[in-house]
Amino acid sequence: MEQAQPATARVDSWIWAVRLFKTRSAAATACRGGHVHVNGVAVKPAHQLKPGDEVRVRNSGVERIVVVARLVVKRVGAAIAVQCYIDKSPPPPSAEIVATMPRRDRGSGRPTKRERRETDRLLGRDSE
Repeated sequence: MEQAQPATARVDSWIWAVRLFKTRSAAATACRGGHVHVNGVAVKPAHQLKPGDEVRVRNSGVERIVVVARLVVKRVGAAIAVQCYIDKSPPPPSAEIVATMPRRDRGSGRPTKRERRETDRLLGRDSE
């Protein structure tokens, strides 16, 4: 016997239930911080989701784009969770691209103004 699907669900509860966040409080914090967008609009944790809504979640530097396929309010297993959304996230960058990105040595402190200008020039962000 399968439970009836709810008509709406809180966004923080849903993104936690489908395992996009480890805890519900982390999901709510992300909503309050502006890292969760529903249909292009930043939302509060109590925003109600409907099937078909597009949810963009930014978690630890990675953006996930999912479309709500099924609403759940309680945390479900990983096999069921992937059936609750359609993943439209872009593929992660290849290992070669990540390896060639410039990185500062750990513990070297903040960049000086001169180093920052050199980095901006290298990345094409210079305002001149």
